[in-house]
Amino acid sequence: MTRVLETPAGAISVEALNMTMRFGDFTALDNVSINIPAGSFHALLGENGAGKSTLVKCIMGFYRATSGELLVAGHEARMTDPKVAQKLGLGMVYQHFTLVPSLTAAENLVISRADAPRVINWREERRRLDEFMSRMPFKVPLDQPVSRLAAGEKQKLEILKQLYLGHRFLILDEPTSVLTPAEADEVLGHVRALTQAGEITVLMISHKFREVTAFADAVTVLRRGKMVGGGKVGEMSIDEMSRVMMGEAPTVTERVRVVSDLKPVMQMHGLKAPDRSGLKTIQIDDVTLKSGEILGIAGISGNGQMELMEILTGQRHLTEGQITVHGQPFHATRAEARAHKIRYLPEEPLRNACAPRMSVAENLAFRIFDQAPGGKTAFWKDRRAMARNAETLIDTFKVKTASPAARIASLSGGNVQRAVLGRELSGEVEVLIVSNPCFGLDFAAVSTIRDRLLDARNKGAAILLISEDLDEIMELSDRILVMSEGRVSFETPIATANIAEIGQHMAGHG
Repeated sequence: MTRVLETPAGAISVEALNMTMRFGDFTALDNVSINIPAGSFHALLGENGAGKSTLVKCIMGFYRATSGELLVAGHEARMTDPKVAQKLGLGMVYQHFTLVPSLTAAENLVISRADAPRVINWREERRRLDEFMSRMPFKVPLDQPVSRLAAGEKQKLEILKQLYLGHRFLILDEPTSVLTPAEADEVLGHVRALTQAGEITVLMISHKFREVTAFADAVTVLRRGKMVGGGKVGEMSIDEMSRVMMGEAPTVTERVRVVSDLKPVMQMHGLKAPDRSGLKTIQIDDVTLKSGEILGIAGISGNGQMELMEILTGQRHLTEGQITVHGQPFHATRAEARAHKIRYLPEEPLRNACAPRMSVAENLAFRIFDQAPGGKTAFWKDRRAMARNAETLIDTFKVKTASPAARIASLSGGNVQRAVLGRELSGEVEVLIVSNPCFGLDFAAVSTIRDRLLDARNKGAAILLISEDLDEIMELSDRILVMSEGRVSFETPIATANIAEIGQHMAGHG
């Protein structure tokens, strides 16, 4: 019978002993033991499919481990249900958001409580929320519906929710994927301070070695369902962590810079459009994207980058201004995008660039299913051509799937990214518009996608890279623009780019 403890007032320890999880003949977790002492900040590393998610789902009661034990605060705990974990003081910030989009941030916080009243006294609840928020190092607009929040703001709200609920052991699954380095340092610095004060214990899944070395006390590494290494962070180098995680040191592709004359391809003049709230205006005065370059758009989440992507993909209408491609007006129609060889990789491609219930092969054929040889319109689907196209792209972009006929929703996040990127980079590409391409992906997937972007740029494509990961912007861009309050506030070539200066402009202090 499950022993339910009272939620403790301070940090609690969690220890998994010889934990194994099998799904039929497949062993997802193989005899893994991990000890997270009370008040510690522990990092969990491993590529996608290494067993990280399975382990934390066993800890949180979503899975019942095939064998093994779990100790919470020194007592054996049988995690038969997530509610048991919550009563024991365990909480989790998931990689995918769990918020109710139609409710405000404040409403999401209040209804997350088990003791939420049927009739809510909002004056009293707002007083409590304001007092709680005054102790937090980051803010979110409490009166804004979650559907209008940018991805970074949603991630902050997820972390705030767990702290608001008083959970004393937090599992953070890629908690800073859409945060800038300054935001990430602020959030994780606050979380680490709470661990050092003995108020909470943290287990963080991350692929950002900089964050692991800066904030974690210890690390455990999984590979193919087994624990393959770990120890105190101060005693392991990044190279050692990489070798243990991947079986070898990561390969870093040498960057080849384009030195030929760059020609303007896409130009934006005097663009104006309402932001997601409908209360402010996005204004892009004059931006030119050139062939053979990666133009990075940096900015703190919620400063107009999402709206810019929607403008360029035809999902948000302009009230003023004009976009031209090779001097011709561009309205982001499918016909125009095809004629100008413009491709897109939006954030969260499974939701924004795929039909989740359709097969991998069908999704990979979205650009060719209605084309006959010679560029004419096809009036029926050529399934053999679609199958050949799928086989080629799956092989070229190393998409891991059980079959081309499998639903694309069954693929991991990294493999969905690879599939969509493969589709968008097939054939001739003159312009590629990309938003947060490596959100939530593991080291190997990130490396593959960034290499593909550099390869496309080196072949002459003009790439607009919108990313809230400043490290990614610095690594890939030839030129950087900063967006703040819905406008371009700063521009710099990569040769003279200064992270501190960029950060100041991102924060509106330039």
